[in-house]
Amino acid sequence: MRLAKAEQMRECDRLAMESFGIPGLVLMENAGRAVVEVLARRWGPLAGREIPIFAGPGNNGGDALVIARHLYQLGARPWVLLLADPAKLRGDAAVNLQALRKLPLALEVVATAEDLAGLEARVMAGQLVVDGIFGTGLSREVSGRFLAAVRLINRFAGPVIAVDAPSGLNSDDGTVLGEAVRADRTVTFALAKPGLVTLPGRVWAGKVEVVDIGIPREIYARLDFRLELLERAELAAWLPRRRALDHKGSFGHLLLLAGSRGKTGAALLTAQGALRSGVGLVSACVPRDLYPILAGALPELMTVPLPVSTAVAEEADLPVVTAALAGKSALVLGPGLGTAPETAALVRALYRDQSLPMVLDADALNIMAADPAELTHPSGPRILTPHPGEMARLLKTTTVRVQENRWSLAAELAEHHGVFVVLKGAETVIASPDGRLAVNPTGNPGMAVGGMGDVLAGLIGGLLCQRMSPWQAACLGVYVHGLAGDLLAEFSGLDFAYTPSELARRLPAAFRCLKEEKEK
Repeated sequence: MRLAKAEQMRECDRLAMESFGIPGLVLMENAGRAVVEVLARRWGPLAGREIPIFAGPGNNGGDALVIARHLYQLGARPWVLLLADPAKLRGDAAVNLQALRKLPLALEVVATAEDLAGLEARVMAGQLVVDGIFGTGLSREVSGRFLAAVRLINRFAGPVIAVDAPSGLNSDDGTVLGEAVRADRTVTFALAKPGLVTLPGRVWAGKVEVVDIGIPREIYARLDFRLELLERAELAAWLPRRRALDHKGSFGHLLLLAGSRGKTGAALLTAQGALRSGVGLVSACVPRDLYPILAGALPELMTVPLPVSTAVAEEADLPVVTAALAGKSALVLGPGLGTAPETAALVRALYRDQSLPMVLDADALNIMAADPAELTHPSGPRILTPHPGEMARLLKTTTVRVQENRWSLAAELAEHHGVFVVLKGAETVIASPDGRLAVNPTGNPGMAVGGMGDVLAGLIGGLLCQRMSPWQAACLGVYVHGLAGDLLAEFSGLDFAYTPSELARRLPAAFRCLKEEKEK
């Protein structure tokens, strides 16, 4: 789902009017009518219902006036609380106020916060409340009569419908500007807004419905929409095709370099994620002291013992690892690997010299963080999967700064070094070297457990082996991984107390959800 910031939506409106000759009055009419259609579909029939409508001083208020007029046409009893001086309304909003005043509709002009006090009882008696105070693009804290209106709406016990965006919410990033309306449903226009569908804003927006208001599709092609929300329908189309004559060689061979003494579990979890990705074959290079553990723990995993390495993988075994890479489709590098100097030299050599696609996770990232310049211009596609702490080390900054600037810093790392970045955490961010950004909506707090990232690294690596681009493998892997966690939480009735191994076993069920979507 393409996500548009407020400035981009203003440009869409401008192009629709100037390049395609669509009057702003038509766009406003389409917007108001579309909101009423949503109300009728979700809460109809609306005839006879008293519906308070809060209208602000700008175009969002104009949309609210159109909504009132169409509700009246359906036999409802809308009444408008206009939080603006009628004489100061301009443009299309003023035209719609003139049209509304020709109808026998109640309209209260709210000049001060005190004016609302006498209207509260009637508001509370309504069946629905429509928030049309501010839409997208708000950048200052709500105050005065507007703040009083937001608080009044939030005391209302029935459904609240926000027009384009809940008032008080920054639609670009979801931050609350002092206080914001908590909507049950937000009807937003033309394109979804990032602050409505990502945390923290989605808590205030409720269920978001995107409606068409007549902006020509050609306009979207002119603008650089780089941010998107991952959607099941789009991702389902990327699932590898399975044909009757296919065999294990048709779906690639993944090599893992993971695990060290005390961290064999990381290698096994990575293998579990890979083996449930649909990849044909999975092998792992293993220090010789760990070989019996891994060889006996997972019968589907093939193992390549490293003759020199004992407790950790060492650069001395680079020829063995290089030989093992022959015929492989991708490499997952790093989970549980350790950061010993002899291991670090091996990791840097593989990153620098090998051209096949690579997923770097955990200790491989910590090793590269010692000199991030070595990340630049790799020999082949690279997907980096840092958690916020690892991201901070790669960027020489703090975890707090990473969490406060997840989208921009993921894009910065990807573009600067020419790599793909999967910044893990709530609403994982995927960034590509060309500036494309995606946000993942799946997953839950129960996945905040050590080892979940190992499963994800193996899953992405397995998808890379199946002729998927790095962007597709990263996006699909992240979405399916989170969906498996959601299915596990639903099954258990808990959003905690489950393990990465249990999540790995849910991956086939998550893939089934996508396959069913594809078959629709």
